[in-house]
Amino acid sequence: MRLATYASRCIENEILMHFRSMRKLQGEVSLSDTLDSEGEGGSLSLMDVIRVDDNMLEELSAKDAGQAVRVCVEECLDPREKLVITLRYGLTGENPLTQREIAQKCGISRSYVSRIEKKALEKLKEKLEAQVC
Repeated sequence: MRLATYASRCIENEILMHFRSMRKLQGEVSLSDTLDSEGEGGSLSLMDVIRVDDNMLEELSAKDAGQAVRVCVEECLDPREKLVITLRYGLTGENPLTQREIAQKCGISRSYVSRIEKKALEKLKEKLEAQVC
């Protein structure tokens, strides 16, 4: 009976992880997606519409947003949350780590890393939204 309980919980978690990963991909758009189709076989795609000659403003905006997030991480999060977010998103310039890698590094479970990350992201979201408004 114990194996069945354990197995059903594992299966349930795998199914939930699958749906979460599918939700992440839901908003993706390809540059080759057709926007409009002409009668003679010609088509208009996002790549045809978007012209990326000068992205200086985007880079500045991204840099400012990144700085705001770093400041917010320092001010809003407790040390454990700060560590998890920093490792997870590579805020120190290193490659981002998976939840599993962070769990091994910190000696905690992956699900605990997930809970810490979720709580920290909620704190950051609230703080950043308060700054914008």
